[in-house]
Amino acid sequence: MNTHLLALQLMAFQGCLGAFDTIYHHEITEALPQKKSARLELTIHSIRALIYSLLFAGLSSWEWHGAWAWVLVIVFSVEIVLTLWDFVVEDRTRLLPATERVTHTVLAINAGAFIALLALNSADWASLLTALVWQPYGWLSVFLALCGVGVGLSGLRDGYAAWQLGKRVEKDERTVEAIHFASAPQQVLVTGATGFIGQQLVHALLADGHQVTVLTRQAKQAAWTFDGKVRCITSMNDLLDSAHIDMVVNLAGARIVGARWTQARKAALRRSRIGLTQEVIGWIARASHKPRVLLSASAIGYYGVQPQGDDTELGEDSAPQAIFMSQLCSEWEAAACGAEQYGVQVGRMRFGLVFGHQGSLPQMLLPIRLGVGGPLGSGRQWLSWVHVHDVIRGIAHLARRSEESMVTGAYNFCAPDAMRQGQFAKVAGKVLHRPSFMPTPAFVMRTLLGEQADLLLEGQRVVPRRLLADGFVFRHPAVEAALRSLE
Repeated sequence: MNTHLLALQLMAFQGCLGAFDTIYHHEITEALPQKKSARLELTIHSIRALIYSLLFAGLSSWEWHGAWAWVLVIVFSVEIVLTLWDFVVEDRTRLLPATERVTHTVLAINAGAFIALLALNSADWASLLTALVWQPYGWLSVFLALCGVGVGLSGLRDGYAAWQLGKRVEKDERTVEAIHFASAPQQVLVTGATGFIGQQLVHALLADGHQVTVLTRQAKQAAWTFDGKVRCITSMNDLLDSAHIDMVVNLAGARIVGARWTQARKAALRRSRIGLTQEVIGWIARASHKPRVLLSASAIGYYGVQPQGDDTELGEDSAPQAIFMSQLCSEWEAAACGAEQYGVQVGRMRFGLVFGHQGSLPQMLLPIRLGVGGPLGSGRQWLSWVHVHDVIRGIAHLARRSEESMVTGAYNFCAPDAMRQGQFAKVAGKVLHRPSFMPTPAFVMRTLLGEQADLLLEGQRVVPRRLLADGFVFRHPAVEAALRSLE
């Protein structure tokens, strides 16, 4: 078989697998463009992608003769060095999920195969007169050229993301705010520490001088994420009954938006929230020194869905509904309240949609960034949101309050400025300088997401009555300013 043709076919496979890796892992599950720790990795990805763009486009229909063959060998050498460097950087900055690890291994093997075949051809091409010789292979050449365009755009995307992350680091350094959680250093247990909110909370606790223990199934990732400054446990059984813990912040819970809510999925969501919270309460029951306070996450899904046209403001005393997401939050909160029988203060934090560089917001803004965003369904449903910085400040507010008086009951973590989803899309389009008029029909979302589509299509108008009554001042009370702070 023609070794050059085989090399091109392997390159076509590389293009398909690379597109899957970029879209599924780098953009969706890992959200690398939103992680400050991924800046160097994105820079390497950008350079590699641009090299692959050159290879795909240049080899799709041409043979590289003479001096061009040596250029090809140099490009291969640079690509190999960048690949090895990428492996090292990935292992130092994050724990790759199993599917990404396998995908990268297959990509490396496949790349080694087509590079070896092309290198063999280069030895023959080097003896010929210097020229780029036209040698198309029909639809295979067309596909490879398209791969070249696609991977080139991906490289530009990663390069832009790395540049934006650099600007964000500089901005964060200029605007950093000291957040105080207590009058003296505390021993704090955090569950869900490697999640979107958990990471920012732990960094803030460490910056304020507290000792942090994190409960996580990914101890290696947690150690990397927090530079070895936290103690990691994988089970509450790893925490001695004699351990001194002053405060527990319970944020653990599997991602609610994603796979359809089958019975198996609902059971998994309950285990990740209710089951883990019960394990925390079990340790509190055994502990010789009880924590002063437990701040446990919940969500405004507690209130169920609010019919469109109903503009009633929902406060902490509003009732739940007989639907899954409401029952899930109710059971989660009830499990947390079990700590009260041991003299522990319990604050139940009902989070709205949390705005930040991670979480659901980047996925919500992606269609708008691409110029195809707009209202979801009718767009008349209420959107209750909160900036992640105000979430951390709100947790600190309750932690300080627990030293002075009593923290008990529910607290809505939502900015005072709830707005309709259609209006949010317009504001987001304005901030991103993109059109935002293309609606997503409700039936499409219900077909894709099933029951969980109600989270996006129905909404609630929730107000933070108790936080405001406590004198808490939101740093980001308005949507437009909140979104601009994240640019």
